[in-house]
Amino acid sequence: MQQIDEITALPPVANTLPERKTRMSMNTIVLILAATAFGIGGQFMLKYGMGQMGPLGLSLSNVPQLIWKIATAPYVIGGLLIYGIGTFFWLITLSRIELSVAYPFVSLNQVLIFVIAWFVLREQVSPVRAAGVFVICVGMVLVARS
Repeated sequence: MQQIDEITALPPVANTLPERKTRMSMNTIVLILAATAFGIGGQFMLKYGMGQMGPLGLSLSNVPQLIWKIATAPYVIGGLLIYGIGTFFWLITLSRIELSVAYPFVSLNQVLIFVIAWFVLREQVSPVRAAGVFVICVGMVLVARS
Protein backbone atom coordinates (compact mmCIF):
# COMPACT_ATOMS: atom_id res chain seq x y z
CA MET A 1 0.00 0.00 0.00
CA GLN A 2 2.91 2.29 0.71
CA GLN A 3 4.14 1.91 -2.90
CA ILE A 4 0.80 3.15 -4.24
CA ASP A 5 0.93 6.19 -1.97
CA GLU A 6 4.42 7.02 -3.15
CA ILE A 7 3.44 6.67 -6.80
CA THR A 8 0.25 8.73 -6.57
CA ALA A 9 1.61 11.35 -4.20
CA LEU A 10 2.07 14.67 -5.89
CA PRO A 11 5.09 16.82 -5.21
CA PRO A 12 4.45 19.82 -2.98
CA VAL A 13 2.92 22.71 -4.86
CA ALA A 14 5.47 25.36 -5.56
CA ASN A 15 5.34 28.61 -7.41
CA THR A 16 5.84 27.31 -10.94
CA LEU A 17 5.90 30.76 -12.50
CA PRO A 18 9.31 32.26 -13.15
CA GLU A 19 10.25 35.06 -10.83
CA ARG A 20 9.43 38.50 -12.16
CA LYS A 21 10.95 41.78 -11.20
CA THR A 22 8.62 44.19 -9.46
CA ARG A 23 10.82 47.18 -10.32
CA MET A 24 10.34 48.30 -13.85
CA SER A 25 13.19 49.07 -16.17
CA MET A 26 13.01 51.93 -18.63
CA ASN A 27 12.50 49.38 -21.44
CA THR A 28 9.44 47.97 -19.67
CA ILE A 29 8.01 51.45 -19.18
CA VAL A 30 8.51 52.12 -22.89
CA LEU A 31 6.68 48.85 -23.67
CA ILE A 32 3.76 49.87 -21.45
CA LEU A 33 3.62 53.29 -23.11
CA ALA A 34 3.76 51.71 -26.59
CA ALA A 35 0.96 49.29 -25.67
CA THR A 36 -1.03 52.23 -24.34
CA ALA A 37 -0.44 54.44 -27.38
CA PHE A 38 -1.30 51.70 -29.88
CA GLY A 39 -4.32 50.65 -27.82
CA ILE A 40 -5.67 54.18 -27.72
CA GLY A 41 -4.97 54.73 -31.42
CA GLY A 42 -6.75 51.50 -32.26
CA GLN A 43 -9.76 52.40 -30.10
CA PHE A 44 -10.13 55.79 -31.78
CA MET A 45 -9.91 54.27 -35.24
CA LEU A 46 -12.55 51.72 -34.23
CA LYS A 47 -14.77 54.51 -32.89
CA TYR A 48 -14.33 56.58 -36.04
CA GLY A 49 -15.03 53.61 -38.31
CA MET A 50 -18.13 52.56 -36.40
CA GLY A 51 -19.28 56.19 -36.17
CA GLN A 52 -19.25 56.41 -39.96
CA MET A 53 -21.78 53.56 -40.06
CA GLY A 54 -24.20 55.25 -37.70
CA PRO A 55 -26.21 53.36 -35.09
CA LEU A 56 -26.47 49.70 -36.05
CA GLY A 57 -29.47 47.56 -35.26
CA LEU A 58 -28.96 43.98 -34.23
CA SER A 59 -31.40 41.25 -35.11
CA LEU A 60 -31.01 37.60 -35.94
CA SER A 61 -31.81 38.21 -39.58
CA ASN A 62 -29.15 40.90 -40.19
CA VAL A 63 -26.18 39.36 -38.38
CA PRO A 64 -24.35 38.13 -41.52
CA GLN A 65 -24.73 41.50 -43.27
CA LEU A 66 -23.70 43.33 -40.13
CA ILE A 67 -20.59 41.20 -39.71
CA TRP A 68 -19.65 41.79 -43.35
CA LYS A 69 -20.23 45.55 -43.06
CA ILE A 70 -18.03 45.79 -39.95
CA ALA A 71 -15.35 43.39 -41.25
CA THR A 72 -14.91 45.35 -44.49
CA ALA A 73 -14.82 48.85 -43.00
CA PRO A 74 -11.29 50.25 -43.57
CA TYR A 75 -11.09 52.16 -40.27
CA VAL A 76 -12.30 49.12 -38.34
CA ILE A 77 -9.70 46.91 -40.02
CA GLY A 78 -6.98 49.50 -39.33
CA GLY A 79 -8.15 49.95 -35.75
CA LEU A 80 -8.02 46.22 -35.11
CA LEU A 81 -4.52 46.01 -36.60
CA ILE A 82 -3.24 48.89 -34.49
CA TYR A 83 -4.94 47.49 -31.40
CA GLY A 84 -3.29 44.14 -32.19
CA ILE A 85 0.13 45.80 -32.25
CA GLY A 86 -0.64 47.26 -28.83
CA THR A 87 -1.59 43.80 -27.61
CA PHE A 88 1.76 42.48 -28.85
CA PHE A 89 3.61 45.08 -26.74
CA TRP A 90 1.34 44.28 -23.78
CA LEU A 91 2.22 40.58 -24.03
CA ILE A 92 5.93 41.41 -24.00
CA THR A 93 5.29 43.55 -20.92
CA LEU A 94 3.53 40.67 -19.18
CA SER A 95 6.55 38.47 -19.78
CA ARG A 96 8.70 40.92 -17.84
CA ILE A 97 6.72 42.03 -14.79
CA GLU A 98 4.05 40.70 -12.49
CA LEU A 99 0.44 41.07 -13.58
CA SER A 100 -0.43 42.88 -10.34
CA VAL A 101 2.15 45.52 -11.26
CA ALA A 102 1.38 45.71 -14.98
CA TYR A 103 -2.41 45.65 -14.96
CA PRO A 104 -3.04 48.93 -13.13
CA PHE A 105 -1.31 50.65 -16.04
CA VAL A 106 -4.29 49.63 -18.17
CA SER A 107 -6.00 52.46 -16.30
CA LEU A 108 -3.72 54.81 -18.19
CA ASN A 109 -5.76 53.90 -21.29
CA GLN A 110 -8.95 54.98 -19.54
CA VAL A 111 -7.48 58.28 -18.42
CA LEU A 112 -5.99 59.18 -21.80
CA ILE A 113 -9.09 58.10 -23.72
CA PHE A 114 -11.19 60.23 -21.36
CA VAL A 115 -9.01 63.30 -21.99
CA ILE A 116 -8.83 62.78 -25.76
CA ALA A 117 -12.57 62.09 -26.04
CA TRP A 118 -13.25 65.28 -24.11
CA PHE A 119 -10.91 67.49 -26.16
CA VAL A 120 -10.89 65.83 -29.59
CA LEU A 121 -14.36 64.28 -29.85
CA ARG A 122 -15.97 67.03 -27.76
CA GLU A 123 -17.81 64.49 -25.62
CA GLN A 124 -19.69 65.82 -22.62
CA VAL A 125 -17.89 65.29 -19.31
CA SER A 126 -19.76 65.41 -16.02
CA PRO A 127 -17.99 66.35 -12.78
CA VAL A 128 -18.63 62.84 -11.43
CA ARG A 129 -16.91 61.26 -14.46
CA ALA A 130 -13.97 63.65 -14.10
CA ALA A 131 -13.72 62.79 -10.38
CA GLY A 132 -13.69 59.09 -11.28
CA VAL A 133 -10.78 59.62 -13.65
CA PHE A 134 -8.96 61.56 -10.92
CA VAL A 135 -9.42 58.61 -8.53
CA ILE A 136 -7.99 56.29 -11.21
CA CYS A 137 -4.93 58.56 -11.46
CA VAL A 138 -4.42 58.50 -7.70
CA GLY A 139 -4.68 54.71 -7.73
CA MET A 140 -2.09 54.46 -10.50
CA VAL A 141 0.35 56.60 -8.53
CA LEU A 142 -0.14 54.43 -5.43
CA VAL A 143 0.47 51.22 -7.40
CA ALA A 144 3.51 52.65 -9.16
CA ARG A 145 5.06 53.63 -5.84
CA SER A 146 4.44 50.26 -4.17
